[in-house]
Amino acid sequence: MSAEYRFNHKHIISIDDFSVADINFILQTAESLKEISTRSIKKVPTLRGKTIINLFFEPSTRTRLSFEVAAKRMSADTFNISASTSSATKGETLIDTAKNLQAMQPDAIIIRHSSSGVPNLLRRHVQASIINAGDGTHQHPSQALLDMMTVREKKGRLDGLKIAIIGDIAHSRVAHSNIMGFSKMGADVHVCGPNTMLPAGLEGMGATRQTSVAKAVFDADVIMALRIQKERQRDPLIPSLREYASVFGINRAMADLAKPDALIMHPGPINRGVEMSPDVADGSQSVILEQVTNGVAVRMALLYLVLGGD
Repeated sequence: MSAEYRFNHKHIISIDDFSVADINFILQTAESLKEISTRSIKKVPTLRGKTIINLFFEPSTRTRLSFEVAAKRMSADTFNISASTSSATKGETLIDTAKNLQAMQPDAIIIRHSSSGVPNLLRRHVQASIINAGDGTHQHPSQALLDMMTVREKKGRLDGLKIAIIGDIAHSRVAHSNIMGFSKMGADVHVCGPNTMLPAGLEGMGATRQTSVAKAVFDADVIMALRIQKERQRDPLIPSLREYASVFGINRAMADLAKPDALIMHPGPINRGVEMSPDVADGSQSVILEQVTNGVAVRMALLYLVLGGD
């Protein structure tokens, strides 16, 4: 990294906002902070005195908890708000909610929302740093970063790798962020899924559309399966889960078409037997739990970088 390089982002909204140098710097920072989680006392004073609010309008286990764990491991004060316990249930608008939170002087607001574009909207109305923890079908930048960290950790590089992403691409913010991120870092991204779950403009995002899962995963370095986003679909887009599993599910035979040392990934939660068979999810090539571990490190890095930790 050049001595002149500076990370100049106050907000974390989209992978598209980051340069290759930015992504490398975030991953290097995460790698250095990961060691903190292995200590007997998992705490440093890096963000002492900083206030972070988790504002989640959608259910979450991994993302919400890992952001909270990341903040607490750096000694920040954290507060959690969900849709069911916020004044949104009384008719308060999202902008009014954000302005009221800003009046309490937080340093960062981590937002997850079902509507695409919400984090970008909020950053125009508050002074706090806005960190996108997933907005509709748009972006999930921290997930893409932890996925890239996991692959780089295992493979030693991102450039030149073949990444196969299988499943509901159209409705997946994880897919969109990963396609942009891996492509930007020089990987060759291939995608496959039901035609009803493939968006237009995939090539413009940096991905190659494949007509079969076998073609997508053949000789791949990484296979990433995605959950069907039922909550973002008005009408059923597949005949049945059984048929989806038989055509697009990653089973042992399909995984064996990839390179022998290919990584098996999934952003979670997994619907076992649908997008991935249990023997693949729990097999020796699976790095699914390592993705979760690296999620804490990446989110520590993002908080550190946007809040100017010491």
